[in-house]
Amino acid sequence: MVERRTEGTTSPRPVRAVPDFESFYRREYRTVVGLAYALSGSRIAAEDITQDAFLAAHKEWDRVAFYDKPEAWVRRVVSNLSVSLIRTKVREAGAVARLKPRDSYLSRMPAEDAHFWKTVRSLPKRQAQVIALHYLEDLPVSEIAWILSCSESTVKVHLHKGRKRLAQKLDEEALS
Repeated sequence: MVERRTEGTTSPRPVRAVPDFESFYRREYRTVVGLAYALSGSRIAAEDITQDAFLAAHKEWDRVAFYDKPEAWVRRVVSNLSVSLIRTKVREAGAVARLKPRDSYLSRMPAEDAHFWKTVRSLPKRQAQVIALHYLEDLPVSEIAWILSCSESTVKVHLHKGRKRLAQKLDEEALS
């Protein structure tokens, strides 16, 4: 032990030897990864959590090194990061579940309708958009023009060309 004297005191106070960060890291790394793995259930997450904890310790090493148990501080950081990871995973799973399409959103489409809309999707993009908005949404040309940021005459041209091309494709398929 090293003795440290402070201003205004006459008696020496014992101070423990402080390890350098590199030896601390080497000594504790393996068991800290084990803790992170036990808490996270993922080897990759455990390594990330461990690195984040040791990075925090390194940044604060001038302070953490003088704790009675700096290894306990690193383990507390690992525990906190693991809890945060679990909370994040729960939130992400909830978000994914909300985004996942449900059968209740879409009604079952008869096979011939599915084929028709597949053919519509094979048209040029603008023609497919105009046909879907006009026939599926039952929107007037003026509203389609506003939605697609184009003129009404452009919508009429795409609607005309789209109908013509759609009829050709469906007739070709009927003849084959």
